[in-house]
Order: sequence, then C-alpha cells, then structure tokens
Amino acid sequence: MKARQVLVFICGVFLLLGTAWAAFPARGVRVAGKTLRFASFQGRLRDAMEEKVDVDAVLDALDNRFSMHGDTLAFYKEFFYENPDRIYLPNDDYTFFDPLFRSFERAKREGKTVRVAHYGDSQIELDRISMDLREALQTRFGGSGTGMFPALTNTPMASVSHSASGGFISYTMFGDSTTRRAGHKRYGPLAQVTGFNGNGTIGLRARKEKSTPDHVRYFQSVSILYGKASDDFMVTVQADTVKPKAVVREKDGVRWATWTFRNPVEKATLKVTGKAEIYGVSTDGTGGVTVDNVPMRGSTGTILTNIDKDLMKASFELDNTQLVILQFGGNFVPAAKSSKAISGYMDKVREQIAWFQAAAPQAKILFIGPSDMAISTEDGRIVSYRRLPELVDSLKAVSLNSGAAYWDLYRMMGGQNSMTQWVRHRPPYAGPDYIHFTPAGAKVVGETLSRSLLTYYDFYDLRKSVPKSAVQQQMGR
Repeated sequence: MKARQVLVFICGVFLLLGTAWAAFPARGVRVAGKTLRFASFQGRLRDAMEEKVDVDAVLDALDNRFSMHGDTLAFYKEFFYENPDRIYLPNDDYTFFDPLFRSFERAKREGKTVRVAHYGDSQIELDRISMDLREALQTRFGGSGTGMFPALTNTPMASVSHSASGGFISYTMFGDSTTRRAGHKRYGPLAQVTGFNGNGTIGLRARKEKSTPDHVRYFQSVSILYGKASDDFMVTVQADTVKPKAVVREKDGVRWATWTFRNPVEKATLKVTGKAEIYGVSTDGTGGVTVDNVPMRGSTGTILTNIDKDLMKASFELDNTQLVILQFGGNFVPAAKSSKAISGYMDKVREQIAWFQAAAPQAKILFIGPSDMAISTEDGRIVSYRRLPELVDSLKAVSLNSGAAYWDLYRMMGGQNSMTQWVRHRPPYAGPDYIHFTPAGAKVVGETLSRSLLTYYDFYDLRKSVPKSAVQQQMGR
C-alpha cells in the first residue's frame, strides 16, 4: 500500500471517529438489550470547562489555615467561627470539648487509660484514619497499643497481628446475609460478640512496619471485656515467661479484666477455658489515650441502637470511653435521591446520636459526614452525586441540633467534584471506585482531623493562663 493510500485511510478513520464523537447520542444507543456509549463532544467540552479542584492547593490552603498568625485569640476566633476545616460545635460553644480534654490530661497524669471509640463504614477499615488520630493523641497525651478489637475476626488490622484458635465463634450484627448473627442483642461496643466454649488461644503481636510509630510498636497491658461467663471461665496472659495477675472490675454482669506487664512487650498469648461471651480484647499502655477502630462495612450507621443498651453502658463505663466518633453517610449517598429520603435518614441518625448519649453519658459525640463521592454520568463524565451537598448539610444540622459536634469531610476535601481529583492526584489519594481513600489519602484525612481536634485543645490549654473576661470579650461570648 502506497504512503498516500495509508494517509487517506488514517484520515478517513479519524473523520469517522470525529463524526461519531460529535453525533453519537449522549445517552447511548440500545442494541440487543445493551447500551452502547461513545464519549460525546458536548460532554468533553463541559468537562473541559468545569472548574477543577486543585488538591495540592486545597491542602496548602488547609495547612495555612492551621498556622498561627497575628493575635493569638483572634486566630482562635477566626478558626472556630470561620475556618472550613474546624469541628462545628453545638451553639458554637468553644468549651464543648473541655471535659474530654480534662480526662485526657488526667489519664496522662494519673496513669489511667481514656478510650476513643471510632465507628465508621469501610472508609475506616484497616485502621485507616483511626491510626492517625491515635498517633496524634498518644503523642500529645501518652499511651501505647492499638485499642480494642474482636477476639475472633477475619478482617486484618494494620496495627496488630492477631490469631485465635479453639472454641471461638464470631457473631456480627452488620454485613450481608452470609454473616452469622447472634440470637440476642449482646453484641458489645465493637458491634460484634465472640461466643466461646471449651479451650482456646489468642495470639497478639504488635506490627512493626517502617511507618509504625514507636508507641504502637508495643503495649504494656492486655484487657478482655466479657460477660455471661461460666463459673470455671478463666483467662491467663503470658508474654515470654511473664504471667501477670488480672485486675477485674464488674458492672451489671459485664467484666473488664486487665493484665499489666512491668515493661512494654511486643507480643502476648491469652489462654482461655470455660464458657463466656467475649466482647473485645484490647492492647494498651498503662495510661494515656487509646483509639478503638470499629469498621462496619456496608453500614449507614443506623443499626447500632439494636445493641443491648445496658451492656453498652456498662462497657463504656468500665473501659472509660470519653469520646464516640460516628463516621457514616457514605453508604446512604446512592439512596439519597430526594429530600424526603434524606429526611428519613436524618430521623435515624438523630436516633443513633441520642442512643449513644444515653449509653455513654460521660462521653462527647463527634459525627463525621461522608467524603465527596463520584459517579459516572450517561455521557461518560465522573461527577459528584447530585444530592451529596444536601445530605452533608442535613447531617451537620442534625448533629448540632442533637448536641453532637460535626466535622465536614466533604468540604475539607474541596467540595463538589473533588473526589475525581483525589483519584488523579499523584500519589493517588483515592481509589478508582471514586469512593474509598487510599492509605495516603486516609492519612491526609486522619492528620487533618487530629489537627482540628488538637487546635481546640490548644485553646483550652491557653485559657488556663488568660483571664476569662479577656477570652469572652475576644470570642464574643
């Protein structure tokens, strides 16, 4: 074939494709029950004209907004009332977290452990976001270990290697129809319960990845939360040749047993005999803060009220839970097709918040709404779900009106259509499903959440040395 003929052929192909590009219906053509689509010229033109979210610019601006500048009190006033990365507080009350911060300080000073329970959907699986919050809080207030996890689980954990053998059976209240359900509501604070009967062993080892901070590479105490125990139920804990004795506390039939080592350890073995319901195992330090990661894949966060409230109340009191984080909404986004649907979901969220306030009256509640999420349109574009902003604003309003704090993850990312840019970022901050963060993206989120919470602590600490009248005058209240 001559060169001229090749050129004519190539030009003809481009002309044919160009004609199809300009003329092909945006909604596609139905053929044999299938829809054939071709990227439309109009769609690509709209895509090119859309304002793109520059992720690096968003994060640079975010970093600048956390930087102290000018008058100190003026900085805090601007942060609490105007900064889009702030934690929104009921009635704009900047003292909202003061009781929590006092408990953090006592934990560090008196050698007690304060717990933060972080509930969420698959966005927090593998300890994502939770681990960064844990690291920040333990760096500031002390503590070690990785918090509470089920005695038997198939879900890997980023911070601790865990194995169990023997008479353990796991029951989970969330998941698909293949998940084993218990014939009761005693699921405990992890929304799971492990039935145990006979003999068994649980092996624990702190993970030692390159990025693992020192205070997570070891633990100094092991605890087990259980109930419905037989008279012969017994647990022994051993690290190398050391076998500490247990200190057991009880509340309304729920028991919290703790074994403390003289020195930090990297691994331990629990030997269990008898019969009981085990609600969780925890590796911690001898004081400070710990964060429990409770991922509930597929959940919209509306089933937690099905747990036995008396059991939860006793558990939260025994393990000293002072902050409950509820990070949900993402799994509801595809169903948010109308204001009526969103309103119905808000009723359920309001119920969950009230339930936790009753189950953990000593704790503060922080709700984290969904991230930006994107979907493919008929003309091939990837855009945010249409009603996502309405859902986010509704969650914020319900949380604040219910007496809970709120953190706006959607707008922290950059708002509408930011997810597509988080996916395209190098390194990618989100995966190709346009829903879930990558480890790098989750770290950005976790660190930003931590910085926001600790900004409130810094202001709390500052107020100890500043006259109350000066603070009230500057803050306008």
